[in-house]
Amino acid sequence: MDRRGQALVEYILIIALISVIAIALVNYFGGYLKDAITKTSCGLASEEYVKGEKPGEGKCVEVKEDN
Repeated sequence: MDRRGQALVEYILIIALISVIAIALVNYFGGYLKDAITKTSCGLASEEYVKGEKPGEGKCVEVKEDN
């Protein structure tokens, strides 16, 4: 019997399952990842990070210096 086609289908199913899990994880943790990147970019731009109401809604604001 030729089982090469069966093995190919199994590999495709495994890859599809891994893809679905990866997409679910990015959707779940995406806001936290976005906040981490925003915090880093605020520091590089000499700005202050302000946390948003929900994960992923944080933003950078200019630091006001008092003279």
